[in-house]
Amino acid sequence: MARGKLRIYLGAAPGVGKTYAMLSEAHRRVERGTDCVVAFVEHHDRPRTEVMLHGLEQIPRRELEYRGTVFTEMDVDAVLARRPAVALVDELAHTNVPGSRNSKRWQDVEDLLAAGIDVISTVNIQHLESLGDVVESITGVRQRETVPDEVVRRADQIELVDMSPQALRRRMAHGNVYKPDKVDAALSNYFRPGNLTALRELALLWVADRVDEYLQQYRGEHNIRSTWQARERIVVGLTGGPEGRTLIRRAARLAEKGAGGEVLAVYIARSDGLTSASPKELALQRTLVEDVGGTFHHVVGDDIPSALLEFARGVNATQIVLGSSRRKTWQYILGPGVGATVARESGADLDVHIVTHEEAAKGRGLPVARGARLGRSRIIAGWLVGVAGPVLLALLLTHIDADLGLANDMLLFLSLTVTAALLGGLLPALASAAFGSLLLNYFFAPPLHRFTVSDPKNIVAIVVFFGVAVAVASVVDLAARRTQQAARLRAESEILSFLAGSVLRGETALDALLERVRETFGMESVALLERLSDVDPWTCAGSVGPLPADRPEDADVDMPVGENMALALSGRVLPAEDRRVLGAFAAQAAVVLDRQRLVDRAEEGRKLAEGNRIRTALLAAVSHDLRTPLAGIKAAVSSLRSDDVEWSEEDRAELLEGIEAGADRLDQLVGNLLDMSRLQTGTVTALIRDIDLDEVVPMALVGVPDGSVELDIPETLPMVRTDKGLLERAVANIVENAVKYSPDATSVVVSASAHGGRVEVRVVDRGRGVPDDAKERIFEPFQRYGDAPRGAGVGLGLAVARGFVEAMGGTLTAEDTPGGGLTMVLTLQAAPGAAAMGSEVPARATG
Repeated sequence: MARGKLRIYLGAAPGVGKTYAMLSEAHRRVERGTDCVVAFVEHHDRPRTEVMLHGLEQIPRRELEYRGTVFTEMDVDAVLARRPAVALVDELAHTNVPGSRNSKRWQDVEDLLAAGIDVISTVNIQHLESLGDVVESITGVRQRETVPDEVVRRADQIELVDMSPQALRRRMAHGNVYKPDKVDAALSNYFRPGNLTALRELALLWVADRVDEYLQQYRGEHNIRSTWQARERIVVGLTGGPEGRTLIRRAARLAEKGAGGEVLAVYIARSDGLTSASPKELALQRTLVEDVGGTFHHVVGDDIPSALLEFARGVNATQIVLGSSRRKTWQYILGPGVGATVARESGADLDVHIVTHEEAAKGRGLPVARGARLGRSRIIAGWLVGVAGPVLLALLLTHIDADLGLANDMLLFLSLTVTAALLGGLLPALASAAFGSLLLNYFFAPPLHRFTVSDPKNIVAIVVFFGVAVAVASVVDLAARRTQQAARLRAESEILSFLAGSVLRGETALDALLERVRETFGMESVALLERLSDVDPWTCAGSVGPLPADRPEDADVDMPVGENMALALSGRVLPAEDRRVLGAFAAQAAVVLDRQRLVDRAEEGRKLAEGNRIRTALLAAVSHDLRTPLAGIKAAVSSLRSDDVEWSEEDRAELLEGIEAGADRLDQLVGNLLDMSRLQTGTVTALIRDIDLDEVVPMALVGVPDGSVELDIPETLPMVRTDKGLLERAVANIVENAVKYSPDATSVVVSASAHGGRVEVRVVDRGRGVPDDAKERIFEPFQRYGDAPRGAGVGLGLAVARGFVEAMGGTLTAEDTPGGGLTMVLTLQAAPGAAAMGSEVPARATG
C-alpha cells in the first residue's frame, strides 16, 4: 500500500489563516470530486472559519474523560475505518488527552499516512522542536506542545501562510482571532509587533531552508546568447593568460566608439584538459569585464576556433577581439593557430581584430594533460599510425643493411603502438600491436618470410611484445579517460562556481539566466513553464529564442523543478551527463522567478503602505486641521447671531475679521489638499509661456502680512519659461512657510538672479534652519518639521510647491542660510534669447 502524502500549512503565529487556507483547499478538492473529510478542525469560535466547515463531511470526535472533565480528540480508528482519500487534521503539534491512541497528534497523522490516506494539517513555527529556545528568548513563553522538525521536513508539500504583523494585529483588534475580553492582553503581550516580526522571520527562514534542501541536488553550467542585435557586440576571446586584460580594455574602447556597444568576454575550456589557464587570472579578468560594463562567459569546446565562432554568431556579435599568438615560431608547423583560423572562417559578417601584446611569441608551454574526447582527424591519424606505420617501419628496416637485432626492432614497433594510443585511443593501439607482432614474426624472427618461429626464445619475445603493447595501450587509454572525467568535472565546478557567484551577486534577470542556458547547451529556445496544479494547463513564466515549447512533453529536453514547474529546451537531445548541470540551472531559474515576484510584491506593498500613510495623514488633517478654522468660523457666527449680547461695532468687526481669516485658512488648506491630489494622480498640466518674474512674485505675497517680506527682483532679470498660475502657487507656499518659521516679521527675503540659461528665486529666512538629513523629508507630503503646532497646516505646502515646480521643468531645493536659517532655491529655465543677456546680470546679495 502506497504511503499517503502530507501537506502542511505553516504559519508564524495563531490567527494568520492556516485553518482557513486548509478548509479552502478542502472545498476546492471536494469540488473536483475528491473524497475529503474533516478528521479534526478547531475553529476556536471564529465565525469565518466556522462557516468554512459547512459542506464538508466531519468525522465525529472521540470523547475522553480526564480528571473529571470531558475532552474531545480525533477518532483515529473512525478515520481509518472511513478511509477517505484526504483527511484534514488541524494543530499538528497538539498533545492528546491521556487514554488516546497516541500521545501526540503528529503520531495520529503518521498512522493515517501509513494507511495510504493523504493528510492536510497545520502548524505554527513556534511549535517546531528545534526552535523552542529561540521562541522562548523572543516571546518569553515556553512552548509545551512541540513537533519534531523531521516530521514537518518529511512533508510532501509545505505552504507558508504569511501575514504582516500589522495586518494580524488589526485582525485581532477586530475580534477575528480572540474574544474581545482577551484581545487587549494578547496585543500587549505575545502579539507585540516585535514578537510577530521575529516569528515571521523565523518562518520565512525555515521555509527557505527547506527550499535549499531541494536545490542541493542540482549543478549548473552557463553561457549567454541573445536573439536580437541593437548595437555593436564585441566578443573577446580569452585564453586565461595575462594578455586577457589588454584585450578586454581594447574591446571596451572599441565599444565606446559605437553607441551602446557591448563587450562579451568568453573563455573556452577544452574538455580534453589542454589548458594552462590560471583560475586567479580568470577571476581578475572576470572582475575587469564587469568593471567595464561587460559580461563574462565560460563555455566548453574541443575545437576552440569553431566554438568561438559559434558563440559569436549565437550572440549576434559584430566583432571579435583576439590576441596575437603566444606560439613560438617552430610551433606553427602544428597548425595556423586560433587567430588565423578564426580570421579565415569568420566570413563577411564578423570583423576580427588581432591585438598585439607583451606575451606574444613567448610560448604557451606544453599541454598538461591528454583527453579521450578525440576529434575525427586524430582518430584517423591514430589508425594510420597503428596500421600503416608498422608496414612502413618493416619496409624501412628490411631495406637497410644494419642488423639492429630483434629486441631493438620490437622497441621500434612498440613506439608506434604507444603513438597510436596517444593519437587514436585504445582500438588503433590494439590493431598496431597485433599487426606489429605479425610483421615481427614474418620479417625479423627466423625462419624469415614465414609465420613460424624456430627459436622458442623468439616466441616468448613476440608474446611479451604483444602483451606489453596491449598493456601500454590500455594504460594510455585509461589515463585519457580519467583525464577527460577530471576535465569535465573541472569545467562543471568552474561553471557551478560562477553560477553560485551570480546568486551571491543577486542577479535576478530571468531572461538573462535562460539565455545562459540556451548558450551553454546550444539550444534553439528555452522556456520556464509552470502550472498551479496537476490538472491546470502550463503557462510560460519566461522564454528566450524562437518558438519555445508550450508543454514539457513538446520539448526535446525537459527538466522538472518541483511538481508544477519545468525547464523546457528545444533544439537537440542532451546526453545524460549534462542533465545534472541542467538541473542546477532549472533550480536557479525557479529561485530567480520567485525572487522577481517577491520584489514585485514588495514594490506593490510599498505603494500600498505609502497610500495608507497618505490616507491616514489626510484623515488626521480633515479631523483636526480642517476643523480648527471651521470651529473658529462657527463660534464667530454663533456669537454674532446671539441675542443675549449687545456687540459693539469694534466687536462685530473683529468677529467678522475672524470669520474671514478662518475662511481664508480653510480655503488654503482645501486648496493644498486638492493640489496634492492632482499631483498624486498626475493630472497637473503646466501651460508654459514666457513671463516676467515681477508679474508673478508680487502676486504670490498677497496672503502674507504687510512688511514681513523684503522683495529684491532686478528689473534687468530675463524672462522665464513657466506656468504663471503654478509658479504663483509655488512661491506663495514657499514664502508662507518661511514667514511661519521666521523669528520676526521682517527676516524673510525673496530675491532673484540669473545664471547662464537659468533663473534662481531664493527665499531666505533667519529661522532655526533644518539639519542636512531632513532637507529632503520636508518636501514629503504631510511632513511638518520640528514642533510646529497642529494649527500651522497639514504639511503639504512644500510638497505641493515642489510638485508644481517640477511640473514646470524646474527644481526646488533647500540650503542653509549663512549665519543661520533656511534658503529655498527655486530654479527655472530662462526664456530663449534671454539667457545671454541675463548671464551678465550679477547675483544680488540676499540678506
